[in-house]
Amino acid sequence: MNDAALQNRPQEAHSREIRVEEFFPHSPEAIWKTLTSGELMGRWVGMAPTGFEPVVGNRFTYQTTPGGEWDGTIHCEVLEVIPNQRFVYSWKGGHESNSGYGAPLDTLVTFTLEKAEGGTRLGLLHTGFVLPRNETAYRGMSNGWPQVVSRVGTISGERDPETRR
Repeated sequence: MNDAALQNRPQEAHSREIRVEEFFPHSPEAIWKTLTSGELMGRWVGMAPTGFEPVVGNRFTYQTTPGGEWDGTIHCEVLEVIPNQRFVYSWKGGHESNSGYGAPLDTLVTFTLEKAEGGTRLGLLHTGFVLPRNETAYRGMSNGWPQVVSRVGTISGERDPETRR
């Protein structure tokens, strides 16, 4: 391929993921309750879900700030529920005409809980960010998810009788 052909080739997309892992001195049951209660989700995510139930196939939404042609609705579907162990849902939003904030996003959020001595290891894996299209969302959520996971621990601590002795 000559230099001109290389320059005119579409930029190849790269997929990225966000991974956050933290240990909390709370039971898996307390963390699970925080992760799968609609009321508590609103506190740790910072957006109240509409129509949420921790049931495979359930569709729910979050509402965030609109941008461009995007109305700010994040569409989610519960894909996997293994109580006290694993919770997975899709996270989709954006509009085809947007670039930057509000660009199309089709991702997956996975929470894993692992009982450990003195508490629980909580893992978050948010996959499917296609760069460069999702660069804005990837950067923002890379900074946001560690704070969100920390709030899961704080809220779980409020509700876990084992840590309130």
